[in-house]
Amino acid sequence: MSDRDLLFEIVDALETEGLGRDEYQLYRVIDVEALDQLVDSANDDLEVSFSVGEFRVLVTQSDVRILTSP
Repeated sequence: MSDRDLLFEIVDALETEGLGRDEYQLYRVIDVEALDQLVDSANDDLEVSFSVGEFRVLVTQSDVRILTSP
């Protein structure tokens, strides 16, 4: 996955959950290029999660998901 695709997947997932573009500055939360390199170089078991506002983002080699709070 290219870092540009990953960025769009993360933004799309956040906006699908209702977070507006003016409610976050993703570059302050994560280095998308570094995340993309990490995910691409790891095995299938790697999961990276981080918070954007009240949302928890989970990134794997094949997926970007928003985790809901229990």
